[in-house]
Parts: sequence; C-alpha cells; structure tokens
Amino acid sequence: MSAAYTLGVIGVGQMGGALVRGIVRAGALAPAQIIVCDADSARATALASEVGAKAAASNAEVARQSEYVLLAVKPGLVAGVAEEISGELSDHKTLVSLAAGVLVTRLRKALGPVAVPIVRVMPNTPALVGAGAFAVSAPGVPEERVDTLVRLLGALGQVVVVGEELMDAVTGLSGSGPAFVFVMIEAMADAGVAAGLPRATAQLLAAQTVMGAAKMVLETGQHPAALKDAVASPGGTTIAGLAELEKGGFRAAMVAAIRAAAARSKQLSES
Repeated sequence: MSAAYTLGVIGVGQMGGALVRGIVRAGALAPAQIIVCDADSARATALASEVGAKAAASNAEVARQSEYVLLAVKPGLVAGVAEEISGELSDHKTLVSLAAGVLVTRLRKALGPVAVPIVRVMPNTPALVGAGAFAVSAPGVPEERVDTLVRLLGALGQVVVVGEELMDAVTGLSGSGPAFVFVMIEAMADAGVAAGLPRATAQLLAAQTVMGAAKMVLETGQHPAALKDAVASPGGTTIAGLAELEKGGFRAAMVAAIRAAAARSKQLSES
C-alpha cells in the first residue's frame, strides 16, 4: 500500500530513472504520486508515460507540487537547481539530494533563507536492478520524514542512516565499490577462460558466485571470515587459491582502493 504524499524527481537519467521505475515496480508509491522533470524534456515525458507518472514543465513546478523533492542531477548542477526551486520550498517539504560530495551547508547557501529540511542520500548503481545500497544522512530532519525515506528507498535495496561526516566513507565503500567488484568478476571470468571455460559460461559462473557469496553474508549474519573458513578445507583447492590472493596483496589492494575513493570524495566536498 502506497503512502499519501507526492514525490518529485528532478533529473531522471540513469539513477533518477531507476529510482522512479523501482519505486513504482515495488508499489512503494502509486504512479500518480510521482512527478518528474529533466533538462531533457523528452526523457522526462517518456519515463512518465512508461510508468504512469506525471511530467512537469519545470523544476519549480516539481517542487511546488511535491512534499518530497529529490535532486538526481549531477553534483555540479545541484546548487543551481536548488537556487531555482528555493521559492517553492518550505519547512513542510523535504529536499533530498543524491549528489556525491555536495554538503548540506552548500545546499543551504544556494537555497538562501528557506528553512526546508535537507537529506543527503548516497545510492549505488545496483539500485538499477533493485539491489542497491543507500546511505541516508539527515541531521536535524524530523524522524518521521527520515523513516518515510528509508521505507521508500528500502524498496530498492538496503538502507543505512549515518552522520554526514561518514558520507565520504560511504562513497568510497558502497558508492565506488561496485566498480571494484566488477573488476573482480572480470578477473575471475578471465581466469575461467584461461582454464578452458567458454567466455559466457565463465562470466555467468563468476557473477553468480559473487552474488551468492554476498547473499550468504547478508542472510546468515555470519562473519565473512567464518564463511571463508567453511569453504577452505585443509590441503584443498580453496586454501591454495587463498594463499595466492594473500601473496598478491588482494586484501591490502581492496582496502587501499576504498580509502583512496573516500579520500577523493572528501577532496571534492571541500572544493
């Protein structure tokens, strides 16, 4: 059963469009409760027609008609859009930004004196297939509004609530993390091909193995090390492979990659 509010989505490219489709598909909101707008008006019209939502003629119209206004535009455009819609916002509405590295203080500056609650959300690309990881930061936002957003985003994956000071760490881990996993899947598939498997078979087995392993972590609640140990029989194939991963610095390289991505996110937020 859908909740009784209107969600406005400004920017319906890859991520914004995925969120709208996922929300409708999950029944979290009725299509008539969603209004969309995009710099590419044809794209907004096409999405609205596809899912049964409404298309607005302007960003200001979206803000005027919505209780929750979601900004899914590129980080460099967020301040300009916020300034554009500021006259339509109030403390009765909630502004939700998906822009990486754009601090709440920067949004406040663009909005001027309007006292609208602001929520930052860091999604990741698996939201496109309903398996996203979302971090929500909402300092000073009424609890019931945060709960509403957590329920809404929960239709597309897992949601955690963190302080804004942790959003750079989230960006490095779950925001950038899918790319690191894609590289791992590619490497696993390449190894399978080197061992004699057809490319399509190797890729399917590699991707399914990663998905299945992740599902075991989430559903069993066991520590990854315990699950690893359960597969690594004494003197067996798995422990031989694990020894090679340690020799190659796999664990250290993954830690370094995530820390580098988090550091870069912090640099961008300070620029």
